[in-house]
Amino acid sequence: MSKTQKDPKPYVNPYVGGTMLGIVLFLTFYITGNGLGASGAISRVQVAFIGLFSPEHVDRVAYFANLGGGALNPLNHPSIAMLLGTFLGGALSGIFTHRFRVEFRKGPNISTIIRVLFAFSGGAVMGYGARMARGCTSGQGLSGGAVLSVGSFAFMFAVFGGAYALAWFVRRLWN
Repeated sequence: MSKTQKDPKPYVNPYVGGTMLGIVLFLTFYITGNGLGASGAISRVQVAFIGLFSPEHVDRVAYFANLGGGALNPLNHPSIAMLLGTFLGGALSGIFTHRFRVEFRKGPNISTIIRVLFAFSGGAVMGYGARMARGCTSGQGLSGGAVLSVGSFAFMFAVFGGAYALAWFVRRLWN
């Protein structure tokens, strides 16, 4: 750590953080009529990007058309503000707590490029699964759990079960 870099501030108490997250979730339901979740916003960004090059394709595909076909603007949705706020809030939090830096977390038995490939592969699989499940882990776990959705609880059990099962195969990379 350089002499000009300050020591990181301690993390917030998990009970305080959980309470704050619950308040944000309640306010999100109250203000927007939707819960928290990122995969819907990412889908809207993808539709907007496709619409730049092929708006007729967006209009032909029912899934895309529902998000941004015709005169609909896919970026005119509360989930876009939440997605931007997540990035901005995370960056500001990291800056104010002196934790903002680029780093690669990995075990000693894996190269940086393999770690990055695993991260992108896992993200792609999770993104595909999130759209199939009609919501990402934050949408399913937080918003679905808050309204006691059985499907959301089944999704979260499957996510944690799958993660524990996969961890056995990749544990050597972290030891």
